[in-house]
Amino acid sequence: MTEFVSTGPPEARRVPAGPAVARRRSAARGGGPGRPGSAGHDVEGPVPGSSLDQAPVQRDAYRAMALALRVGELLLGSGEATETVSGSMRRITNAYAVPHCEADVNLSAITLSHVPADGRAPVTAERRVRRRLPDYDRLIAVHDLVREASDGSVPLGEAEARLKRITRRVPVYPNWFLVTALALIAASASLLVGGGARVAAAAFAATVLGDRASAWLARRGVAEFFQLAVAALLGSLVAVLMIAVDAPVRASAVVVGAVVALLPGRLMVACVQDGIAGEYVTATGRLFEVFFTLTAVISGIGLTLYAAVRFGVPLSVENVPVAPLSLRTDQIVGAVGVTLAFAVALLVPPRYLLQASIGGGLIWVVFVQLITVWQVPVVLATAVSATVIGLLGTAYARRALIPSLVLTVPAVCPLLPGTALYRGMLEISLGHPEAGLVSLLQALSTALALGAGVILGAEILRAVTGSEVTKRVLRPAARRTRGY
Repeated sequence: MTEFVSTGPPEARRVPAGPAVARRRSAARGGGPGRPGSAGHDVEGPVPGSSLDQAPVQRDAYRAMALALRVGELLLGSGEATETVSGSMRRITNAYAVPHCEADVNLSAITLSHVPADGRAPVTAERRVRRRLPDYDRLIAVHDLVREASDGSVPLGEAEARLKRITRRVPVYPNWFLVTALALIAASASLLVGGGARVAAAAFAATVLGDRASAWLARRGVAEFFQLAVAALLGSLVAVLMIAVDAPVRASAVVVGAVVALLPGRLMVACVQDGIAGEYVTATGRLFEVFFTLTAVISGIGLTLYAAVRFGVPLSVENVPVAPLSLRTDQIVGAVGVTLAFAVALLVPPRYLLQASIGGGLIWVVFVQLITVWQVPVVLATAVSATVIGLLGTAYARRALIPSLVLTVPAVCPLLPGTALYRGMLEISLGHPEAGLVSLLQALSTALALGAGVILGAEILRAVTGSEVTKRVLRPAARRTRGY
């Protein structure tokens, strides 16, 4: 619930009373309808220019600020960048005649302050952000509302009603479909690293098992850190059991698929975007969120691998699957499948699934060509491929009037460093900590290269073409400091 607090001096903090309360107070002082007041005349209503006369205007200002806070909460909860969230909130307040507002956005709370130019008391309101679940269908709807409201085509009451409908709308996909999509991420990633159909089926089953175990823990109030750790533990346990029974498949690909399904690709992109945009506090918070997510995944895998080594399961670093750098049909299908499944898990509307899938195939083609033809190092090839997706995805998003992350975040998922993460944990479990730390560092570098590449593509487009928002508002990160 949003609470408004007047931050002016005590005499300015009195909330304007309604007409009924004003009449009672006037009667208590000896005045009232039909009775002479202390000044010797009747009191029939608010005096023009008084605070009571300004009450409807102030109530509309409060409503506009409350609307902006709810918009910011939905955008931030759906994974939007801090810069976009604060800009959207200011567009709402400007559209409904509440200028000079300042928005302070972090991962747990949104604060909006307004200093009226007519001498009224300043007002500060805050709204807590308790749940951050990605819902790109709802994200698109909120952006549409902000755009139409800023154009002046939506009255305040209608905007409030539309936002309420957006909040209560049924998800674009049912829950069982989302569970299936998460499992298909693992299955497609297994195909991408050369696991084959049977390994893909095992990765699908392992991911469903881990997801249902996480949901069971969530219903009992267990922290998300341990939910992720259990999901990673079960995914790697299936692969270890397959290796223990000497199954004639590349069982390690099951772990890679399960890990890719748990990696925080969306958070890494948002983290880098906030840092580049100058939102360092929020970027730091997102970075710690990424760190704890990766720590949970690493912990789950590490426990399984440590136990497997102690029980004599024949694990070997040489058997860790690596995605073949080729453009064979199964590779393209794996890359497109990972992207499509991620898009469904992020609740991307069906009308944009094809565009996102094309982006996933494109990033794999560019990545393979850079390494095999141009001999570019892996991290640099990852960054360049993500830059291409960021540039093209943002350009298409501008034409379609949708947020760019609807297309770019799913498209970068085929390059998430699942193999490097698994290799690092396996090397540490086998007693090679130096080599394991190198692999984990490579995984982190690859993840950051993905986020930075996506943002670089968008920045190139901004520099070349600009936008209406860019022309009106100068970003804090665009001010020249010359490094000091």
